[in-house]
Amino acid sequence: MKTKFINGVSSSPSMSLGLLVTENALQVQPDTEEDCKELIHLDQPDLDTQRKAYLWCKEFLHGAWKTLAEDDFHISIIRGGLSNKLFLCSLPESLDTVGDEPRSVLLRLYGAILQGAEAMVLESVMFAILAERELGPKLYGIFPQGRLEQYVPSRKLDTCELSDPSISAEVAEKMAKFHGMRMPFNKEPKWLFGTMDKYLNQVMRLNFTRESHLRRFNRLLSYNLPQEMDMLKCLLESTHSPVVFCHNDCQEGNVLLLRGRQSSDKQKLMLIDFEYSSYNYRGFDIGNHFCEWMYDYNCDEFPFFKVDAQSYPSKAQQLHFIESYLRESDQGFDNLSAEDQMTLKEQLYVEVNRFSLASHFFWGLWSIIQARLSTIQFGYLEYAQARFDAYFQLKKIWAV
Repeated sequence: MKTKFINGVSSSPSMSLGLLVTENALQVQPDTEEDCKELIHLDQPDLDTQRKAYLWCKEFLHGAWKTLAEDDFHISIIRGGLSNKLFLCSLPESLDTVGDEPRSVLLRLYGAILQGAEAMVLESVMFAILAERELGPKLYGIFPQGRLEQYVPSRKLDTCELSDPSISAEVAEKMAKFHGMRMPFNKEPKWLFGTMDKYLNQVMRLNFTRESHLRRFNRLLSYNLPQEMDMLKCLLESTHSPVVFCHNDCQEGNVLLLRGRQSSDKQKLMLIDFEYSSYNYRGFDIGNHFCEWMYDYNCDEFPFFKVDAQSYPSKAQQLHFIESYLRESDQGFDNLSAEDQMTLKEQLYVEVNRFSLASHFFWGLWSIIQARLSTIQFGYLEYAQARFDAYFQLKKIWAV
């Protein structure tokens, strides 16, 4: 998901899988910092949650979980928030397993921001398929309030690690495998432009009352966003890009470095958080990933992100990624001459950088909406400005 982790809280919107917030939701959200309350509690879960978690684990898991006494059940909060609440549920050390049951599982409960029934069904189907194909965590149980997932000992990547050659190559390979999947979802590439159109319509109807917000918002509106998006559409419609099953949010926070693996190991990463996944243009997924090299969300002070335009991958770094991607996705790539290989790499290089423009525009619009919708402490209008600044810089190079 497009997450800004602020004090451990995910601010993912309810727009996953192309579903948007309602106009009513936009109208009732707070517009002042005083209206925004802290939404995370770092203590143990309440007794009702503990009881439900125990029963879910006992009912959905096998082996030692079936005979586990409630007093021996261990649960701790990993993350609280509006979109999802995450808990680690574990067997006590004193209790041995009786088979291949997991000792610990991740309990995900859907939070106050709901995706809607259709989105939850689609995401659950997607999660199950990816688990079966070993491209994501295992799924142990699913119920209306959430699901039980494999607990993967790991950490999320840091932004600076995306440029590590070994990590970059493996992200490319993982993305190529993702793109090669056949999924039981609508295969028309409606997600990108359809969602951007809806975002833009919502942006044009927004209003802010705080002077500082209004000033930033008016600056963003001065870019004539509807006309700018029309020009972007024309550019991308003239750019060939295959439609594949895309992750759509391959940023460092959605890539796990598995515990016990070194950066030199070949299979050390796992992609997670598939809320935005859909059939989409290949160039967007890769270009969006390259854009994320510039943004560090692990910041404790306002606006809670840092941007470094110089971190956008160089051509050499992009071609390194692209070559790894093509080796995984194109069975005949290694049999081509060096000249033909370079032709394919150069073509994909142009495709990706043009679609990077769409990434900046997409998340810029998203962030403007979040500035009005979200109660999470994050500089959403500042982030939107940073994305549109990058958009116009990149446009000077790649817009024709």
